[in-house]
Amino acid sequence: MNQEARLQALSEFLKMHRSKITPQMVGLPIGIRRRTPGLRREEVAQLAGVSTTWYTWLEQGRDIKVSTSVIDAISDALQLNKDERRYFYALALTEGERQTFLNEEETVISPALNKILQELRYCPIIISDRRCHIVGWNQAAAHVFLDFEQIVPEKRNLIELLFSRKEFKSLAVNWEHFVKGFLAIFRTYYGQYVADKWYSSFIKEMEREYPEFHEMWNESEVSSAPEVLIEFRHAKAGKMLFNLTSLQVQGNTDLRCSVYTPVENTNTESKLKRLMGNG
Repeated sequence: MNQEARLQALSEFLKMHRSKITPQMVGLPIGIRRRTPGLRREEVAQLAGVSTTWYTWLEQGRDIKVSTSVIDAISDALQLNKDERRYFYALALTEGERQTFLNEEETVISPALNKILQELRYCPIIISDRRCHIVGWNQAAAHVFLDFEQIVPEKRNLIELLFSRKEFKSLAVNWEHFVKGFLAIFRTYYGQYVADKWYSSFIKEMEREYPEFHEMWNESEVSSAPEVLIEFRHAKAGKMLFNLTSLQVQGNTDLRCSVYTPVENTNTESKLKRLMGNG
């Protein structure tokens, strides 16, 4: 993300979260003539202990100096959670103050991680990198989702596949909720690696190709590891219920392991076994 894109993303993020906080939530009077939802800029400034002019400049995306103490104060005022605060830090600090993004290198699945893929035979698993490119999966994932081997490596981006492939769109009963979880993770990476121009290019392409992406992306949700119950309607197996657990893999490769565990006391696992020819 270049400087202009970083500041624009910061502006949109602050506006979105300011609109979500009502005066009642922070102990302020409602007042009159409140034309927009959420707090006014001067109210955020008051809560954070900064001048209205300075906060206005920050929200407008002007290139101004921001200290970590002020970031914390604004985070408190906007009631940001841990992941949102981390994203705010990444956008607000200058490139020299942020962690630089990793150099391009081939992703290698470690023997330990590969063993997990093989051992959790009846838990669909997808391993993705910081750009949400799918770099590993097991046979269960190939049967429940699609055979990623049939997709050329450069097109195995999970975010793009969620919007482009009918297999994903027809699979999740609540497709929008399913997608938002992964977009929240993607936004976490986007904030962490703001110096990587790939993200800006990818987001622009997605917004151009998929109007739904533009709408969901602008909601500015951030989460490093959502855990959700997912209901699938598989074309061959029918109704399947999974608990999705998204895990950050320890180490310097910045990989994420998304594990779909069949819900207990349902017939999901037996359906998966039949789907894989082992039932």
